[in-house]
Amino acid sequence: MTDNSFHDDLIVIDALEASNWDRELLEELRAGGVTAVHITLVFWEDARATLDNIGHWHRLFENHGDIIMPVRSAADIEEAKRVGKTGIIFGFQNCSPIEDDLALVQVFHELGVRIMQLTYNNQSLIGAGCYEKVDAGISRFGRQVIAEMNRVGMLIDMSHSAELTSLQAIEISERPITITHANPLSFHKGIRNKSDDLLKALAESGGMLGFSTYPFHIGGTDTTLDAFCGMIVDTVEKLGIDRVGIGTDMCRKLTSGYLDWMRSGRWSKEIDSGEAKSAGGGWPDWPAWFQTTADFPNITQGLLDKGFSQADTARIMGGNWLEFFRDGFAPR
Repeated sequence: MTDNSFHDDLIVIDALEASNWDRELLEELRAGGVTAVHITLVFWEDARATLDNIGHWHRLFENHGDIIMPVRSAADIEEAKRVGKTGIIFGFQNCSPIEDDLALVQVFHELGVRIMQLTYNNQSLIGAGCYEKVDAGISRFGRQVIAEMNRVGMLIDMSHSAELTSLQAIEISERPITITHANPLSFHKGIRNKSDDLLKALAESGGMLGFSTYPFHIGGTDTTLDAFCGMIVDTVEKLGIDRVGIGTDMCRKLTSGYLDWMRSGRWSKEIDSGEAKSAGGGWPDWPAWFQTTADFPNITQGLLDKGFSQADTARIMGGNWLEFFRDGFAPR
């Protein structure tokens, strides 16, 4: 049985979720002691559709302001902890909302967007996604976008990007970047997991990795909490305690239509199942120790059980993200 007393005092940050949000799911965040969560505004949407999604979140803030609040700075996360709410960080899982217009980086930053992936599985105008057979790296436009994101204070996320594209983003960016939701390839050979060389470059540049609980990233539903936390132990030994956090990639209440949109958008006539082929095209069951975000205390306890000190556990559960966001969300 998990003792939640230590967990309840922590700042807990989930660096990526992609759920179909309603009151029940927001209350699960509160039950799990989640101080802030990076939510997915976009997979394939263009600028206009993205504005609709932002407007939807404005209504959620209005209707559920007793338990959630918007986050534009690290100070907002600290305020969320103080008042007992969950802070919502806007993020894009693709660069599609900026279309081919560099000015939209600042526009969306002013609307509260603080994190943007440069690719989502496919080739984008910026770089190659992790499903592409050819990885040509960062484009001319991509170099401009990276510089603009650095300027305004929007974090670069390479979670769904290919290896060379990711390495070049680290090299080109004048500010540390992040991989918000993936695991080491050395733990599981999932297509979205990352090589030791890439993770080493990420850590040496001051970047952050968020460990994913998504079944396709951890080796399946039966992977134990002990094995998951053992992966964190091994990665900390390689990257350092300050370079890691949690990014669950939790997906809840997604309709079949939304799943089709997530996987294929409008770019394919066929449903692109990707990693989901092994699950018959659908979602796998989540591990017993992390069925919903209300189960976050289990991860805290799992880290303590693996021998992490309370101070280091606090870093992994959210303290590292808080400090990373403190600089990363600020303009230069």
